[in-house]
Amino acid sequence: YLFLYFQVLKAFNYSSPWKGQQQMYKLDIGWPKIPEYFTGQTFCVAVDSLHGLVYVGQRGDNVPKVLVFSEEGYFLYSWNNTVEMPHGIFVLNTETDSSVWITDVGTGKYGHTVKQYSPSGKLMQILGTPGNAGSSLIPLQFDQPAEIFVEESGDIYVVDGDGGMNNRLLKLSNDYKEIWLTGTNGTGIGQFRIPHSVTVDPFGRVWVADRDNRRIQVFDKVTGEWLGSWSSCFSEDGPYSVRFTADYKYLIVAQLNINRLAILAAPSVGSIGDCAMVNTVQLADETKPHLVDVDMKSGAVYVAEIGAQQVQKYIPL
Repeated sequence: YLFLYFQVLKAFNYSSPWKGQQQMYKLDIGWPKIPEYFTGQTFCVAVDSLHGLVYVGQRGDNVPKVLVFSEEGYFLYSWNNTVEMPHGIFVLNTETDSSVWITDVGTGKYGHTVKQYSPSGKLMQILGTPGNAGSSLIPLQFDQPAEIFVEESGDIYVVDGDGGMNNRLLKLSNDYKEIWLTGTNGTGIGQFRIPHSVTVDPFGRVWVADRDNRRIQVFDKVTGEWLGSWSSCFSEDGPYSVRFTADYKYLIVAQLNINRLAILAAPSVGSIGDCAMVNTVQLADETKPHLVDVDMKSGAVYVAEIGAQQVQKYIPL
């Protein structure tokens, strides 16, 4: 009977109460309302929690590259201009306006750039030289820039290196001047092998998913100084994304090859220490979660899944 009981628990995706792990998220099966709008490979997702919008970047021939949904899951509109192969996407809200930042890893005339758009898809700013892969010697010359994070101050953090010749973390001022730059290709402290995702916490730290080194590295946002790294949580698969929960207590990390979201305890201040995995969300086989974003109002987690070619929404319990 006990065996049957646990099989039933397993079937309903509950954790055993004796494992000390309570489910923290549940899938919102009603999001989006019409999944057929996903017509390409969904690589990235960004939430505008101020206006209740969700932006999805997808790839493919003759598909709209950016889809916009409401947080309830209704499709609103799409746009396509000047985006070739979106990799990372980020929404910035300031007191006066909103903008959408996209990293483009295409090899055609729009690629190797970081671009700022209006919410309706009007191109406002290009960083990098479109169509030109750059070397790490020039700060604003990108080679497959993976992701961007922009603070309310306008300071910009870019991880540059989704498999190109650059493996670096770059901080720019709001007028696009280099503040600091760190990282080369390698396995040592402060080196990267595919820096894939970046985020900033309220305590002045920059967190980078160092994907192929299977670790997260942490840097001081003012100086760029290395503060520590986490690797023990990633023996099975490297981290593909880094995003904080709305209360900054946890870090949500996608692990693409094992179809899993890892939820790690985030240290508030002081030493980075070592990572502690407090929970996991196991996704279906071949889902391939690539990048995630968190609604900083509702706490919902959106997961862009390359394998499933969809974005899924998880609601905190």
